[in-house]
Amino acid sequence: MQPTAKLALEDGTVYTGVSIGVEGEVDGEVCFNTSMTGYQEILTDPSYRGQIVTMTYPQIGNYGINEDDLESSRPHLAGFIVREHSRVTSNFRSETSLGEFLKEWGVVAIESIDTRALVRRIRSAGALRGVISTEDLDDASLVAKAKASPGLVGRDLVREVLPEMPCDWRESVSKWTHLDGASRKGKAEGEGAHVVALDFGMKWNIPRHLYDQGCQVTVLPGTATAEEVLAQQPDGVFLSNGPGDPEPLDYAINTIRELLGKQPIFGICLGHQLLSLACGAKTFKMKFGHRGANQPVQQLETGSVEITSQNHGFAVDEDSLPSHLEVTHRSLNDQTIEGIRHRDFPAFSVQYHPEASAGPHDSHYLFKQFIEMLGVKC
Repeated sequence: MQPTAKLALEDGTVYTGVSIGVEGEVDGEVCFNTSMTGYQEILTDPSYRGQIVTMTYPQIGNYGINEDDLESSRPHLAGFIVREHSRVTSNFRSETSLGEFLKEWGVVAIESIDTRALVRRIRSAGALRGVISTEDLDDASLVAKAKASPGLVGRDLVREVLPEMPCDWRESVSKWTHLDGASRKGKAEGEGAHVVALDFGMKWNIPRHLYDQGCQVTVLPGTATAEEVLAQQPDGVFLSNGPGDPEPLDYAINTIRELLGKQPIFGICLGHQLLSLACGAKTFKMKFGHRGANQPVQQLETGSVEITSQNHGFAVDEDSLPSHLEVTHRSLNDQTIEGIRHRDFPAFSVQYHPEASAGPHDSHYLFKQFIEMLGVKC
């Protein structure tokens, strides 16, 4: 028999369900994702650090888990919420079940609560701090713990998901080749463009896309200085996605500011926010964010619409944009900024995830656009 689990929110709401992960207690900001598939990618996306993720689709887990669809080496989210956990997996690629995966990696998760009511509450009130527990089942105690949860604003969550050392991406069984202190400098004859990716919590499908475009990809921790980046003699710099509030990341903002005009730059998600901050803009906390694989975005130059994969709870404040930044993409749901480009330097970024995984492929052209900017034949 599954243990009882409870979810308590800071507004006093308590939901009672059953545990499908490990027994324990976790706190974090409760958010929701509207994707029908891609739960494995969501679980292993480092951008969810500090968050308890609710899946709006009612049944999750029916196609199991496999090693090829991991977006990092382990889950990073605080907790997981579903309406119904499928105990039957029916896909030829499945290697283990969702429940087994959650227990293997120590994820606290709950099912059998009214996720539709929970999402409606978040949409009305905004993102709420919460606690999932199988240990403390006292409602008043859990609500007090939810109120005491630190939330996301002002926290540097990137340092909790940084890679330990510089790496080269290789599309092989191990995926990563550690540089052991002897970092690549430039590229060998016959190789494609050399891209340094600053990893703030990067999904694996991003270096995979760059690699597929013919690039040699060196991954540096997001704490790397501009001097350390330039020492690699790259043809361009990529700024990755990552968790939490971008404004406390002074080290990243300063590095990007020093790189502007010296290297072509392409940023995704948190990388987009950091590039904007480095250029003088500001960011703000959204009411409940954009998380899902079906978000419509308009490319302003052509008027074309892309269906995109998104995961962010912060956005760039349009009123703060300096004159040297141009808006290139806009959300059709709420008109927030989804892309910018620098008017003077070769630098651009998007708030959404063109690498998808999971999600549509409408925005893959952005990787080709970046390669063209580098001016190196791949």
